[in-house]
Amino acid sequence: MKQVIQNAKGGKLRLKDVPAPGVAARSLLIRTEASLISSGTERQMVGFAQSNMLEKARARPDLVRKVVDKMRRDGPVATVKSVLARLDEPLPLGYSAAGRVVEVGAGLEGIYSVGQLVAVAGIAIANHAEYNVVPENLVAPVPKDVKAEQACFTTLASIALHSVRLIQPNLGDVVAVLGAGLVGLLAAQFARLSGARVVMLDYNASRLALAKQLGAEVTVDLSAGNPTESVLDVTCGIGCDAVLIAAATKTSEPFAIAAEIARDRGRVCLVGITGTEFPYRAYMQKELSILVSRSYGPGRYDRDYENKHTKYPLGYVRWTENENLRECARLMSPSLVVRLDVDALTSHRFAFDDAERAYDMVLNATEPHMGVVLRYDWTTGAAPQRAITLQAPRVQAAGKAVIGAVGAGNFGKTMILPALKEDSRVTLGTLVTSRGVSSEGSGGRFGFARASTDVADLAGDHDITAVVITTPHSTHAGMVRRFLDAGKHVFVEKPLALSHEELARVVAARNASSAFFTVGFNRRFAPYVREARKFMEKRQGRSVVTIRVNAGQLPPESWQRDSEEGNGRILGELCHFVDLAMYLVGAPIATVSTTSATATRGLCEDVGTSITFADGSLANIVYTALGDTSFSKELIECYKGGAVCSIDNFRQLLVVADGKTVTKKSSMAQDKGHKAQIEAFVAGVLSGTAPVDEQELIDSSAATLAVLDSLRLGRPIDLAGETAEDTAPATEAGG
Repeated sequence: MKQVIQNAKGGKLRLKDVPAPGVAARSLLIRTEASLISSGTERQMVGFAQSNMLEKARARPDLVRKVVDKMRRDGPVATVKSVLARLDEPLPLGYSAAGRVVEVGAGLEGIYSVGQLVAVAGIAIANHAEYNVVPENLVAPVPKDVKAEQACFTTLASIALHSVRLIQPNLGDVVAVLGAGLVGLLAAQFARLSGARVVMLDYNASRLALAKQLGAEVTVDLSAGNPTESVLDVTCGIGCDAVLIAAATKTSEPFAIAAEIARDRGRVCLVGITGTEFPYRAYMQKELSILVSRSYGPGRYDRDYENKHTKYPLGYVRWTENENLRECARLMSPSLVVRLDVDALTSHRFAFDDAERAYDMVLNATEPHMGVVLRYDWTTGAAPQRAITLQAPRVQAAGKAVIGAVGAGNFGKTMILPALKEDSRVTLGTLVTSRGVSSEGSGGRFGFARASTDVADLAGDHDITAVVITTPHSTHAGMVRRFLDAGKHVFVEKPLALSHEELARVVAARNASSAFFTVGFNRRFAPYVREARKFMEKRQGRSVVTIRVNAGQLPPESWQRDSEEGNGRILGELCHFVDLAMYLVGAPIATVSTTSATATRGLCEDVGTSITFADGSLANIVYTALGDTSFSKELIECYKGGAVCSIDNFRQLLVVADGKTVTKKSSMAQDKGHKAQIEAFVAGVLSGTAPVDEQELIDSSAATLAVLDSLRLGRPIDLAGETAEDTAPATEAGG
């Protein structure tokens, strides 16, 4: 399918062929008929991408601080790799569209039907693309007498509607709208539909004329001077009950104007992007309320609502973003005596194939424009293709491992895929991601032969002998089993499984397969860790290992916090250090005991774990998110036979033995073993032998699960003497 894509680094915008998405549960596969270019929001997004690095830094100082912290902690090489990976990511454009249902996901049968016209919303969801997969809370049915070219305004209209709901206009209130762009003109109509009298203010005479045509009682040309007198005339000296700022400007002028024209204790609502300095005295003397409108309404930016189909209680949240979308679509119906008019807002219509020309007009303002609609021609009726060829078919060569991959997130693009690309023994087959823009972009960048959005393309490809999995944690165990069943060797990023039951099923699949699996416990392959292991092997007796991890806080929106996708950092990250401790000690784990600090942010991630081993050794792991991320992340200390070996953040190795100290340092880069791990995996694929004893990977995975068992049960877990049933939570009788 075709999709409008922009490069985040240089801002180049293109219409490209990418794989079409597949439908998901409680989602719809939509064939787009019309999509709206939002000149304000999309111009800002494209403009940011096209800006140079200095301009990007000025616009996002918060990201600059994160980069500086990472450079201090991890070194310049790792930081540059991470930044470049993000900048090279292809970005989908568009967030307001309408189209026909092609396929109904499980759970929505009967609620929506194939062929039905719907409006869809969401950045990176309702894209300028021939096909989109949209979760149910970002879909709204469209009345039969509303066309797709009208319905594609629904998302933008819902932004305007929510801002009007926030100011709560009453019958007869005077509402001023600053800015006669798309959102401003839509908001003015909603205010009028609510019974308010509308005053529209702008510098553009033609847009003010359009506002008058759409029902504004008074229009004020800001280029003619101070608007206060005009507003006071309309309101009999009272001032406006509410002011909606829908302008797009870097200045704070709209806030100053709002203070002058608002009545005492009036409301000022920001829905546009402007400067936010306001005259304190004026706002204080009138006791004005400042509101900031959150896009489409309640549910926006809530992962559970938008992506996991959560419903808000109707008695507490009447107008969610989904309900706003539905109401906007309903109000467009020509059958209504008073309705929302979007036809008057449509200034240009382009064929989708001319999308680049449409964006050129919008970005460079070559013509005056308002609503710019892209129209999709479906006379050919082509079915969605979920895989595309990126380069000439691969040639099977002796000594080559043909490897496919699932997932291309930032970690995969920074560490895993570059290592595969650089390995001369590898031929890259198919890259599968959930989004076609990602599989096409990363697939082309790293040299894959095909890009796809369908995992079946990998499982059923007999030429591919091995698969690398870097998807969200919740998918790992199922995918490992699927590819083992298909006879393919598997490299899966940690963790291997999220439950004892999942782990048992992986083991069963491995026992029935001729292929091996390995897990992305890369620290085993780090040069400093290998030296520490040799140090431990040369010393006699028991050993004590301490590992301190200063992980830092996860952003609230991180998928790792999600109970279904990531399942937290104990299973997702602590597993690294459980495996590392077992590797350094070189003996089976006997018991696991864990205590935690009080979890105050909804996620248990500050824990102390004590591990005993069959040979009498001990390991203590302290994992915390409470520290400063500019400080060293990982400290590993090994004590054995009267000597000490220490690794500080993989940038310094210190060995103290027999009164002598040996130090090694790396100033430019860490080496956590990612590249060596991939090299070992490729060698294993070619030889048919697992690069790491699979039983060790199973044991360290089981020990990580025991960390949670210990927290749940409040006691040490004996791995040798307990079963999964022994550590399972108790259930009520008869449950």
